[in-house]
Amino acid sequence: MTDQARVSLLSDLDLHLFNEGRDLELFDHLGAHVVDEGTVFSVWAPNARAVAVVGDTPGWEGPGAPLEAVGRSGIWEGYVAGARAGEHYRFRITTPDGSVVDKADPMALRADLPPATASVVHRLEHPWGDGGWMARRAEGTAVDGPMSIYEVHLGSWRRDPANPERELGYRQLGEELAGYAAEMGFTHVELMPVMAHPFAGSWGYQVTSYFAPSPKWGTPDDFAAMVDTLHQAGIGVILDWVPAHFPTDAWSLGRLDGTALYEHEDPRRGFHPDWGTFEFNFARHEVRGFLLANAVYWLERLHIDALRVDAVASMLYLDYSRNPGEWIPNVHGGREDLDAVSFVQELNATIAERVPGALVIAEESTAWPGVSRPTASGGLGFSAKWNMGWMHDTLRYFAEDPVNRRHHHHELAFSLHYAFSEDFVLPLSHDEVVHGKGSLLTKMAGDRWQQLANLRSLYAWMWAHPGKQLLFMGGELAQEREWDHDRSLDWHLLERPDHRGVQRLVRDLNHLSCERPALWQVDFEPDGFSWLVDDDADQNVFAFLRWGRPDGSGVRPVVACIANLSPVPRPGYELGLPVEGAWTIVLDTDSSAYGGSDAFAGRGPTIADLGPRHGQPQSAAIDLGPLSMIWLEPQAG
Repeated sequence: MTDQARVSLLSDLDLHLFNEGRDLELFDHLGAHVVDEGTVFSVWAPNARAVAVVGDTPGWEGPGAPLEAVGRSGIWEGYVAGARAGEHYRFRITTPDGSVVDKADPMALRADLPPATASVVHRLEHPWGDGGWMARRAEGTAVDGPMSIYEVHLGSWRRDPANPERELGYRQLGEELAGYAAEMGFTHVELMPVMAHPFAGSWGYQVTSYFAPSPKWGTPDDFAAMVDTLHQAGIGVILDWVPAHFPTDAWSLGRLDGTALYEHEDPRRGFHPDWGTFEFNFARHEVRGFLLANAVYWLERLHIDALRVDAVASMLYLDYSRNPGEWIPNVHGGREDLDAVSFVQELNATIAERVPGALVIAEESTAWPGVSRPTASGGLGFSAKWNMGWMHDTLRYFAEDPVNRRHHHHELAFSLHYAFSEDFVLPLSHDEVVHGKGSLLTKMAGDRWQQLANLRSLYAWMWAHPGKQLLFMGGELAQEREWDHDRSLDWHLLERPDHRGVQRLVRDLNHLSCERPALWQVDFEPDGFSWLVDDDADQNVFAFLRWGRPDGSGVRPVVACIANLSPVPRPGYELGLPVEGAWTIVLDTDSSAYGGSDAFAGRGPTIADLGPRHGQPQSAAIDLGPLSMIWLEPQAG
């Protein structure tokens, strides 16, 4: 299997683009590619003395099949006759000091099952059936429509009921997840990182093979089948992506050719103190090209609809989690990582041009300006940004005993002061239900009934608030324990009516909001929102209007959203409304269908005929149940 001939996949133009960091199809040129009756292997190792490819099968022992340096590109390449798909391989690299290291292929499309560390020759052959979805995706941007995201960890969403230790594979997960997400009304699922990672406890955020789906759940073709199934069910797929840092495993990217290649040499730039990982060197063209091509690969070849970029703040700031003296200022003496800023802008501009309709979403936790503003105007160019401030303020408010909420009233309303400064996603993510933080349910104030009522109100508030919603799996079940990546969600909770009620509420929130343009059409502009009541701290009442765009007759759809976040019912609460006549309750979280008290069951339409109030031409007396939220809309006709 060491019989070689000069077969190359690299043209002079490819080499030029690679060294400039502009080869967006790098995955077709480097790595392992089956050609005729063998495989071409190649790897970037510019400081290596020698490189060979070695495998686990007979004939690959010892020195392996030597590769040749390709000009001055830093790439080594060689053809191995007889090497076919399914072969396990590594690159054996002789470093500048003469030592020898075996490394996984940075460009491998498939990885071996941990704890094995080899790469696997693979050719993606899935027959895609989602052409209609992909054509529609290219025509527009998902954030312009209703968007409700279900965040999922594949290994713990649902396991084999007959064997709780067995994780389901990509294909079975695709079938079950597609049916569940569609029935629940979610428009997208967001997958915590599926790129190959050896340590399950990292949840995928410490990636060792950036182009290979995790082998824990199947092959790359199995992964493609899962995405295909979700698309054919009308569900978009968002993938968490980690371009900030990578683990230090000796067989992976770090010190690939014996030198700092993908990472900075200086630990003040190249080592992350929080996670014990290497940080990418965004100043190096080849590294930027590797990451750009990786993003394109997932979006184009594996049909992913959006990348959610993890830990953006750690990329943007040179002093992130570092004390004085532990970081190097930029050329202007500042704390901004100018190389990372440039990379992020290039990433977003490239994807906008190369993959129309695809999204790039930032998990960015600071007040960096213009995260979701165009790169042409100096912004970072992301499609949207997670609103971490909204999440912290909102959860803190709902954790307060209602008797104290009057002192925290404006904390809940604060997010509306900056809601349109960025295009926001409102996240209740996995980070809020781990590491001793408890579940969303147990964060809520009060006894069990109040906790459930608060949770229902929280969800209705979130779905009514400007922005797109993201809910981590289990939140819709009112999960009682915090998330454990080694266990399935507690699906048995649905045997209890109160938990089924919360699940039904989330389903109704998705479907009701999707059917009402007022709740999503103008999410990112001030014109889509107006306060009715934001100062009734004594009664813990909030009320606002959500507006859509004018229809053909010039009428703007509107929904009135009213929250009574006190355990005291409030009959006959007078509230201004913009339209005279009958208003219909389309949602009431106090309904017994959701596990509520039905404090005002049987009430008919609300009639707005009491004259001007709250800056509106009419008003009505509205009955508000305890710890609840209602949505009203003008009655048709």
